[in-house]
Amino acid sequence: MFNRTFGCVRLVWNKALSERCRRYREEGVRTSYNQTSATLTEWKRTEHLSFLSEVSSVPLQQTLRHQHAAFQNFFAKRARYPRFKSRNGRQCAHYTRSAFRMQNGVLSLAKTKLPLRFVWSFGGVDVTKVDPTTVVVTREPDERWYVTFAVETETSTPATPAGHAIGIDLGLTDLLVTSDGLRIANPRHLARRVRNLARYQRRMARCRRGSNNRRKAKAKVARIHRKIRNARQDFLHRTTTNLVRSADFIAVEDLNVAGMRRNRRVARAISDASWGELKRQLEYKSARTGRTLVVVNRWYPSTKTCSACGYLLSELALSARHWSCPSCRARHDRDFNAAKNILAAGQAVARNTSGDACGADVSRQGSSLPRSAVNQEACAVRRSP
Repeated sequence: MFNRTFGCVRLVWNKALSERCRRYREEGVRTSYNQTSATLTEWKRTEHLSFLSEVSSVPLQQTLRHQHAAFQNFFAKRARYPRFKSRNGRQCAHYTRSAFRMQNGVLSLAKTKLPLRFVWSFGGVDVTKVDPTTVVVTREPDERWYVTFAVETETSTPATPAGHAIGIDLGLTDLLVTSDGLRIANPRHLARRVRNLARYQRRMARCRRGSNNRRKAKAKVARIHRKIRNARQDFLHRTTTNLVRSADFIAVEDLNVAGMRRNRRVARAISDASWGELKRQLEYKSARTGRTLVVVNRWYPSTKTCSACGYLLSELALSARHWSCPSCRARHDRDFNAAKNILAAGQAVARNTSGDACGADVSRQGSSLPRSAVNQEACAVRRSP
């Protein structure tokens, strides 16, 4: 029944998306959710699409709502254009309260004869007291099945003040370096399994398309991707949680991750590091715990600015991991110096936003350190031995 539901959900999404594109291309008008819902009712009355009535109507209606929200996000420039769904990817069906019943920890879904048996993935929760608003049944490409419960929770209380502020510099050798000297090495989850992944991908490429052997080989490839994805998510969650707990104020640089991934030499390493996901987790965890997160402008020269006197270098090679300031002769570690500058810039932006800053000492895009009114000439620095 779930496999049939997934097929119907995918069919409704693709047909509705095709109809939306055709109507906008020919008539120049957008399609509302009510219009797609009425079209779905007409499809069920036809002979060749009557099988849509054999599954629950709630997942079909939910996929239309999700498609309408996807187009709203696209026109608001928050997401890219919606794409067609494939049978080889992740399959899911959303059930609202009218399509399931949860009593004493027993879950029953619409159009199913027996309760759905599931195993809770973590402890500390009394299943008999769970009152979900939405239930999502998912089949991953590695042929694993999941059921997800969406519940309403109370607003989380702010975390205990830590009395500490940090700036974070992101990188590839070290995933991040903080202004207080903490270094977290890049675990390189994909790089450690890339040879094993390539071997299974070669096996899948040798199998005939549509055969059972290719399906089994594809499932093995999907399992390796799942292990990589889960290890990366677990590492990022542990790292961001520790950062949010240890500091009241966090400043991080705004990197153009999509633009840097266009460089084919470092695209895989940047994707493996998941800077965008790390920043996303910091954002929602800071908002949930009452912490302050400031994103520093990506054009701010944090690496080339001396954190001691504010001197700005004209250029600094990527191979120079340490450098000495020509003005104050201070010796700097490249990443640690950048983290301290990011913290200072973030604090300056926060003061400027709150209206506490004044004068020329604060700038959103320039150096946040106090400088002399005399113009300073940028000077190149050589890599020190």
